[in-house]
Amino acid sequence: MNAHPTGAAPGSPGQAERLPPPAERGATVIPDRVVARIATRVARTAVARRAAPPRRGHQEAVAPPDASAATRGGTTRLHLTLDLPYPADIPGVSRDIQRAVADRVTELTGLPVTEVTVTIRRLVPKAGFERGRVQ
Repeated sequence: MNAHPTGAAPGSPGQAERLPPPAERGATVIPDRVVARIATRVARTAVARRAAPPRRGHQEAVAPPDASAATRGGTTRLHLTLDLPYPADIPGVSRDIQRAVADRVTELTGLPVTEVTVTIRRLVPKAGFERGRVQ
């Protein structure tokens, strides 16, 4: 016979009543590298939506974004490194990407994002910037 030490079978209503409150049961820890991977994917989507990619064979020249994360005291700081197509409203696109990444990472992880730093690795010319002779 399998007797449970508390006198209640596992999963029974009696056992649930004896569990400590959720706040006292522990915490879920999300490693920084996981938060960074989430931020990278969110940034890739944000860049694709907010900055039209270059056309005519230049698509592969835009490298995917990189991200790093630092979580301390229940909040997260992110750093993004990305390519942007040129010409573009660089400050406007950067702000939109910062906002989108902060909101979505907070939504997916439950960690408030207090800062998103963006480094533009390079600007990739859109179609129409053909190399040619100037007369």
